[in-house]
Amino acid sequence: MSTVFTRLKSRMVAALAITAFAAISNAQSVDDKLAALDARITRLEDLNQIERLQRTYGYFVDKSQWTLLSELFSDDATLEIGGKGLFLGKPRVLEYMQTAFGKDGAKEGVLANHMQFQSIPDISADGKTGWIRSRAYVMSLGGWGLPLYENEYRKENGVWKISRLTGPFTMYTNWEGWGKNALNNTWPDKFDPPPDLPPSTVYLTYPAYYIVPYHYPNPVTGHAFAPDRGEVGAYAAPPGTQAQRDSLKVGRVADGTQPIAEPPKD
Repeated sequence: MSTVFTRLKSRMVAALAITAFAAISNAQSVDDKLAALDARITRLEDLNQIERLQRTYGYFVDKSQWTLLSELFSDDATLEIGGKGLFLGKPRVLEYMQTAFGKDGAKEGVLANHMQFQSIPDISADGKTGWIRSRAYVMSLGGWGLPLYENEYRKENGVWKISRLTGPFTMYTNWEGWGKNALNNTWPDKFDPPPDLPPSTVYLTYPAYYIVPYHYPNPVTGHAFAPDRGEVGAYAAPPGTQAQRDSLKVGRVADGTQPIAEPPKD
């Protein structure tokens, strides 16, 4: 009888041990699943916040709300629009907007709509840095154009801010249209205030081409996009013309490897 009791007791202890181990394993599994779900929700919320931040920038541009616009930037942010050059820091962002485009507030007889499309946001693995590639259609009294943004964002104390705004123009023209009067890119001395650094990349707008480097790899293959090493000014004018030869001198500065938001390489 004693032997039978001992065996029964051992089996009961083993069963209890297995049950306890399973409970612990299940608890760990549940905790892991909840942690993974929380991380996923946080990432989705961050992606949404970055898109909202960039779209808010566009609405502030619409009605010249420059002070509100500057508050979207981190203290050490950089701003580069077209070929104007780089402005360093939040105060310079505000100075650029107010000097180049007038005081804060909507103005009678002034039209400036900044509509944004095709946003592709991304978040770093640690959740502290974000990026967006997006396109904008800008219409104003001065004409209309198509900038393509490759921006960077930083999460500071739980709040996303623009840390780098880079908006090279694909095309800019007056109201007669790009088919007749596509205009060249802006340049540092075109209007005040002067930039802190020269343009990060020298390129030409339509009818020339420049493929802005992608911040993300091919979403299917995972491979980085090959840089555009072509002459970005190659198609600014018919081959063999002096205008084309002059444009190549500009285009050679950009080979697709120039880091965004840095001065041109020698």
